[in-house]
Amino acid sequence: MDTYLKKILNATVYDVALETPLDEMAALSRKYGCRFLLKREDLQPVHSYKIRGAYNKMSQLPKAALAKGVLAASAGNHAQGVALSARKLGVKATIVMPVTTPEIKINAVKAWGARIVLFGDGYSDCAEEAARLVKETGVTFIPPYDDPDVIAGQGTVAKEILEQAGRKLDAIFVPIGGGGLAAGVAEYVKAVRPEVKVIGVEPEDSDCMYRSIQAGKRVTLENPGLFADGVCVKKPGEETFRICREKLDGIVRVSTAEMCAAIKDIFEATRAICEPAGALALSAAKKTARKGETYACIVSGANMNFDRIRFVSEETELGERREAIFEVRIPEERGSFKKFIAKIGKRSITEFNYRMNASDHAHVFVGMTVKNPKEAAQLKALFEKAGFATHDLTDDVVAKEHIRHMVGGHARNAVDEVVYTFEFPEKPGALMNFLDAIADRWNISLFHYRNHGSDHGKVLAGFQVPVGERKDFESTLKLIGYQHADVTQNAAYKYFLSN
Repeated sequence: MDTYLKKILNATVYDVALETPLDEMAALSRKYGCRFLLKREDLQPVHSYKIRGAYNKMSQLPKAALAKGVLAASAGNHAQGVALSARKLGVKATIVMPVTTPEIKINAVKAWGARIVLFGDGYSDCAEEAARLVKETGVTFIPPYDDPDVIAGQGTVAKEILEQAGRKLDAIFVPIGGGGLAAGVAEYVKAVRPEVKVIGVEPEDSDCMYRSIQAGKRVTLENPGLFADGVCVKKPGEETFRICREKLDGIVRVSTAEMCAAIKDIFEATRAICEPAGALALSAAKKTARKGETYACIVSGANMNFDRIRFVSEETELGERREAIFEVRIPEERGSFKKFIAKIGKRSITEFNYRMNASDHAHVFVGMTVKNPKEAAQLKALFEKAGFATHDLTDDVVAKEHIRHMVGGHARNAVDEVVYTFEFPEKPGALMNFLDAIADRWNISLFHYRNHGSDHGKVLAGFQVPVGERKDFESTLKLIGYQHADVTQNAAYKYFLSN
């Protein structure tokens, strides 16, 4: 312990790293009745704490070793730390990265001047290739976590937290991949403030440290989850495992949906979008929070690919249980659609999928915003009381991930069908206003809507309109005033939905 304490106190991280702030999440703290503090390592020059360990290790290498160059294996954040450190020290750097690495991290590493080799699906694959390249070239390998100098560099995060948080601090939540950050934080905290708990956090599908501690030996995962790529590690380090097993006060595992919900919380508090691994600590603190306590949560990184944000947004509602999903059976007759919507009232609809079929009833897939699971149960009871058989699909993984995108198909009895796209204003009553003008005159045979967060909802709808009533139908649409277009001749509609 004394050795690590001295190493952390003498770490040379501030030539390149910043002392990042410890910000309170005021709104979330009020909601839970405790204090959530964010250690903003996403504000580092490489948007991750990894710069600390990488530079501390490299700055202590002999000049002869630096002259040959350095090599690292990393999913991205350690790679950027090594690349920036190499530039600062005037050293050549080669980085072996998984082929699954987000493009934003690859581009960032290139921007710091390092050479990149893409290999394998995760860190363990990269480490094997890196070991081969080290033997072949004689360069120095910079470990991402399993090295005393790297661990000490990461431990400076804990030093800052204890200085910034004051005496009232109950626990520090730390994300775990290979365990370098958790080991460094645990070593410093238990040497200086042993009463403060250090809690490690891992994804449920990438929990090698948790399983290793449970087994009493290092365990190798066959297929760790890739969503939180910053902690996608098959096997913890030898030294980090020893420290975490001895010094951590526990490990909490969290789901993908819980990580996504925490990403949203961090965005609302800071207006910054962290990566999935960066949200691990907060998601665990929320999951185990007790009133009156104070928690420091390390936001370990913010290297997020923009194209993943849509998935995060949808998963967030599920993680917070703020979206309820139902299958509702309604009569296949004119006016039943309107009657069902009337029961929904002014509640916010997140999704509505319906397609006419050949039976006497229709199955509607509908999502709605709710405050809590109790409200979802109340909605189910409301629909059933109105005569609509209802199934709650909120916890049905297949329904959420696949079926919601596949509702529909060809409808043989959708005679005289015309199909239009609409832009509905995203405000209460917009759909009911539309149905008041349409539903009692023409049967709705298809309806698809999904809230994507814009000011207008995009809707695809089908109607059974006899040829002689087409002009009247079009006049009615113009009176409603919603922007629309006839897409009955659309090729995709003909291939997959027409009768």
